[in-house]
Amino acid sequence: MLFTTEWLSKHFTDFSGNVESIAIEEVFTDSRVKATDALYVPIVGENFDAHDYMKQAFENGAAAVLWNREKRLPEFLPTDFPVFFVDNTVEALQQLAAYYRSEIDPTVIGITGSNGKTTTKDLVAGMVKMVYQTHYTDGNYNNHIGLPLTILSMPRDTEVLVLEMGMSDFGEIDLLSRIARPDHVIITNIGESHIEYLGSREGIAEAKLEITNGMKEDGLIIIDGDEDLLKPVHNQKGCITCGFHAGNDMVIKNVEIMPHQTNFQLGDGISYTIPLLGKHHALNATFAIALGERMGIDIEKRRQALLSLELTGMRFEMIKGINDVSIINDAYNASPTSMKAAIEVVKQMDGFTEKVLILGDILELGEYSQVMHQSIATVIDDPITVVFTYGNESKHISTAVKENNKSIHCMHFTEKEELLHALKAYLKRRALLLFKASRGLQFESFINEITHP
Repeated sequence: MLFTTEWLSKHFTDFSGNVESIAIEEVFTDSRVKATDALYVPIVGENFDAHDYMKQAFENGAAAVLWNREKRLPEFLPTDFPVFFVDNTVEALQQLAAYYRSEIDPTVIGITGSNGKTTTKDLVAGMVKMVYQTHYTDGNYNNHIGLPLTILSMPRDTEVLVLEMGMSDFGEIDLLSRIARPDHVIITNIGESHIEYLGSREGIAEAKLEITNGMKEDGLIIIDGDEDLLKPVHNQKGCITCGFHAGNDMVIKNVEIMPHQTNFQLGDGISYTIPLLGKHHALNATFAIALGERMGIDIEKRRQALLSLELTGMRFEMIKGINDVSIINDAYNASPTSMKAAIEVVKQMDGFTEKVLILGDILELGEYSQVMHQSIATVIDDPITVVFTYGNESKHISTAVKENNKSIHCMHFTEKEELLHALKAYLKRRALLLFKASRGLQFESFINEITHP
């Protein structure tokens, strides 16, 4: 049980129906989902009003509802059905999450960054659950609705709550930070994601640093110490810098990328192995190590946690396809920084005669789109053999590759079937295919076609 209707009535004082003590087991916003003894929170969006689906929510397990007081209650609801009247259901959901977070009072870890925040969330969660009862963001439920729902799905015995925080504009992480009130925060990096709305990388850094606005005074701030835009944070109390440059609090050395893992050492000489490929993942793991060390998790448990990592899907996932072709499914999302990092990893992987990049549009770059896509070509060289691009903006990658490196076979596609036909020649055992694009391109559809004969 999360809480009761009686508990709700103490926080939302305008109500009707029987609120004496009905147990609420979960909170949901999607009326189509089957739930059990659940609180339904109907969201009002630009093109929908979930109040209209109250009947479906009731049939699927709603035991109580937060209801906009300006909306008429449907007549089918029993007179004793608990209804809590609010001015705005999204704001009420956020308030409810803040109340619940305060009552359970776990140690809260907030994670943000332009790239790597979901992988870092997975690494941190795997680390702390070695010792503590841990609850963490499912998938990327990291916005103004997803984060409150994550908090409200937290079991009452939770000791550590790990929350990913995403944003596309100023003020959004500030809101999430004030709801979650993190004890410690991690900022993975400052890239170019959402530069269309934030204007510059300096603006992105400013927006990411909003994560500290709700942080407790004695908390840790764990950051990418190699990022110049985060240097003003270095002298703050509780700041731990991680990176490859000397002078960081935790210096990453001797990175070795293997076929299925990355090995690295920290400045103290301790070696670690992660089932991920790339230097950037060594950095993400170091954030988790830094936090784990400060939370009293011993070396062997830290090592074991990294080796037994459970990752959210479509993030540099190695799979086999038709004719035993090797496929890297990194199709969940993309930015210029993460796309370049993925390509660098592919270049360092041994044992392949063909290395094929299938790259799609990077969205939300606004006026920077052409130059940012062109910048991808700066890391595309030997031993990359083939580049296929798909979409609209990604044509700038192909154009730049053709200008920079005549030896690489390069083609741009706008039709799915034409790209799939071109890929047939590379579905063979010694070929490695990387799929990388923004989520909106739905690159998993290509992968599905070449993994199922």
